[in-house]
Amino acid sequence: MSSDYIAVFDSGVGGVSVLRELIRLMPDERYLYFGDSANAPYGTKTTDEVRRLTFAAAEYLFSRGCKALVVACNTATAAAIRELRAAHPDRIIIGIEPALKVAADHFPGGEIGVMATPVTLREEKFDTLMHRFTDSCTVHKIPAPGLAELIERGETDGEAIEALLRPLLSPYAGKLDALVLGCTHYPFAAAAIQRLLGENTALLDGGAGTARQTKRRLEAEGLLSDGPGELIIENSAGSKEMILLCQRLLRT
Repeated sequence: MSSDYIAVFDSGVGGVSVLRELIRLMPDERYLYFGDSANAPYGTKTTDEVRRLTFAAAEYLFSRGCKALVVACNTATAAAIRELRAAHPDRIIIGIEPALKVAADHFPGGEIGVMATPVTLREEKFDTLMHRFTDSCTVHKIPAPGLAELIERGETDGEAIEALLRPLLSPYAGKLDALVLGCTHYPFAAAAIQRLLGENTALLDGGAGTARQTKRRLEAEGLLSDGPGELIIENSAGSKEMILLCQRLLRT
């Protein structure tokens, strides 16, 4: 494989929400998307397990040849990005983090929810991020175990999604200025989340910011492509259905 691909990695199909933003911003690039659905979900695993799986996926993608790696998974970023960069200092490695700064900037003094996987919310990386903003707004941690799994099965709205989300979100209905979607799977369930919280709660995620940072890094290194664009989607589950699901989510 040519070495001019941007590799995009997620624990499953969620990173397609970031891939969508990357393609929107840089349509002339060549992308290799790898979802590790065979080992999903990452969000309820131990930190060591997540780190091991993230390193394995990164090594695989490096072996395929790429000019940048986008870790389009909040859980993997929280658990492993620092170690991954230390192990590969000459690589362009972009992580994603919850859009808490965006929320705090837009709603100073506001009530901000961060919905994410249990691993993301317990990691030091998120704790450090959160404490940067606790003086300027009130931050509520909202773990959502099980949501990524439903989305992995192609369920993005409907009774099962609402049944899982209702007890998590009903205490915050009408009370949040913004909800930060701290897992790349969650934007695909945005319609149900918005209904349960109400239209006055802004939903924010880190996908667009991650795409902009990727473009900045590539531009700084003189590595932006002028086309033609290309997309390859792979999944560790070896399932054609997972590839089709990624393609469907990319179009939403």
